[in-house]
Amino acid sequence: MNAITPNLEATIEILKSARILANYAKEQGLEVDGHQYRPTYDHMGAILADSVLQAGLNYTTVVRPRVLAILNTYSEMKSTCELARLLQQDGPQKILNWTHSTKLSRFENLVSYMLNNDIHTASDLKNKLMKDDFCSDLQSLNGIGPKTVDYMKCLVGIDSIAVDRHIRSFAKSAGIENSDYTFLKDVFCSAADLLTISRRGFDSWVWRTLSVQTSPQQSLF
Repeated sequence: MNAITPNLEATIEILKSARILANYAKEQGLEVDGHQYRPTYDHMGAILADSVLQAGLNYTTVVRPRVLAILNTYSEMKSTCELARLLQQDGPQKILNWTHSTKLSRFENLVSYMLNNDIHTASDLKNKLMKDDFCSDLQSLNGIGPKTVDYMKCLVGIDSIAVDRHIRSFAKSAGIENSDYTFLKDVFCSAADLLTISRRGFDSWVWRTLSVQTSPQQSLF
């Protein structure tokens, strides 16, 4: 009898864990409403601001209001070129309503990166994010890792899972011990497929469920 290859063994572990996760989600009252997905944007300023600010900050009270302010204040200035002009005119502090230098420089670096790669619209970015080589190259930027890339995918409407602390916590509660980023992403994507729901929908439901458990006053919107 032939031994199981490492790749097959890994696939089996993912599928087993996905079934465990799917069953656990059902036990937790899984109910996905398409209107409660994480929002998508046709505005490069909103996409890049959300992507930069979301790490380590409260989404409802800190990130979301700033993204909405960008959408309202600069509603007609959707392209990367217009965003670059805004940076020269107003500076990142005003656009993001933020003072900490790390996120400000990260925002400026992302804008420059998009310009250098001829990414001018949300549609351009969506097309690029569907290519593995681009996603890999994007992570060469300081502070941009796989979670930010997957989060950005969700913001432009690509069906993906961003493995954040809520995803990790939910997996642990379901009894899944492997905490590797790629493994958990594959498990959650496979579980969503088993549940016949979109991956973005599953991601949003987990986020919303754990956020409400942590702070009943918070919601995704």
